[in-house]
Amino acid sequence: MEHPYLFFVKVFEWIGLGHFAQANPHVIYTWVVMALLVGSGVIAAKGLQMVPGKMQNLFEIIVSGIEDFMIDVTGEEGRWFFPIVATIFLYIFIGNLIGLVPGFFPPTASINTPLSCAVVVFVMTHFIGVKYHGAGYIKHFLGPVWWMIPIILPIELIGHLARVLSLTFRLFGNMMGHELVLGILFMLGGAFLAPMPIMALGIFVALVQAFVFFLLSIMYFSSAMEHAH
Repeated sequence: MEHPYLFFVKVFEWIGLGHFAQANPHVIYTWVVMALLVGSGVIAAKGLQMVPGKMQNLFEIIVSGIEDFMIDVTGEEGRWFFPIVATIFLYIFIGNLIGLVPGFFPPTASINTPLSCAVVVFVMTHFIGVKYHGAGYIKHFLGPVWWMIPIILPIELIGHLARVLSLTFRLFGNMMGHELVLGILFMLGGAFLAPMPIMALGIFVALVQAFVFFLLSIMYFSSAMEHAH
């Protein structure tokens, strides 16, 4: 869907990079999300104190909530990959959410962004598997008995590759669909009143889609840690 006005695309046009910005708005707004996350982290970390202020309290609630949920799923052994799953959740959630701001484009509404996140999860899953099991990780793909290998191996390989497509198209489809509905309502009902219910629902969709991606990621990671049956 073509947006009538994207603020940071216009900024890049002013500095002579309009062609790049118009062709890759998802890249521009990925940088915006990264800047928001890094900036928020710096601000929160700069004023750390024993008696936390409002900003520190907010970040502690978010981080501890994500960590506690992840530990409930993976156990204490999975604590070491908390940084990557927390980053995935926060990046996707903020990336989804900024699409509700006029003049902003959600990078997750471009298939490139969900695909890149899904590839990271795919690579990390198999890195964890090799880290925990070494060469024995291949047993996850071979089945319980040797004579079933010709059947189980292709199924497992297809299943693992399908995870990338599943993560990608679930997030992309929901965010692009939301963008299309908002665009249609803006054209039909004006810029303010008609889209409001969809924008309110968009906050819920942004959270749910980030949570689903996060949950599936930690389930894939924890399954790679388990011993093959």
